[in-house]
Amino acid sequence: MQTVEGGLREQRKALRRGRILDATRQLLRDGPESVISTERIAERAEVSPATVYNLIGPREKIWEALAAGFMDELERRLAVRGDGDPREVVRSTVGLFVDDPVVSRRMVRGWEESGLVLVRSPLGQLRQAMAEARTQGVLRTDVNTGALAATVATSCVGALHQWVAGLIDDDRFLAHALFALDVALAAAAADAHRDRLLAPLLTRGSA
Repeated sequence: MQTVEGGLREQRKALRRGRILDATRQLLRDGPESVISTERIAERAEVSPATVYNLIGPREKIWEALAAGFMDELERRLAVRGDGDPREVVRSTVGLFVDDPVVSRRMVRGWEESGLVLVRSPLGQLRQAMAEARTQGVLRTDVNTGALAATVATSCVGALHQWVAGLIDDDRFLAHALFALDVALAAAAADAHRDRLLAPLLTRGSA
């Protein structure tokens, strides 16, 4: 009985937490530059300010929770595709941000640790995809795919912040991210696949 009650309690907490984050997203879309306060979020979510604080935390934790929600959605998208293609990991990651630009821009600007936004899911997925490419003989066996993926992720974070600042548009955001990936893949290509992996760079020229 206690286990059932505990499970129901956790379900109710999860539902309230979801309402709080949905309310935050709605407020951001309503007023992209408005101040997001615990009181305003609580009013929109129809919970008390104390509930917001207890289930999410202070404002920095709200941004962190929104970022975690982004990563959860990315993992779902990649799981549906399931092809393990490094380019698809990058495309899906960029697509996730540009699909909800108001929320993602405010999240990145407001979250002090926004550089970590690509660490959890995209970096892990990219490492896995590159490791699989090495196993398949597409990349050289001496390549450290973890370090290679981290280098690409760093470039993608830079492109993300350029996009957030309005210095590049959606298409350039994707182009910058794919360019970083293509450079890394071409540099690490096994001999039999080098021409194929170089082709995107030769046709595009530069990002």
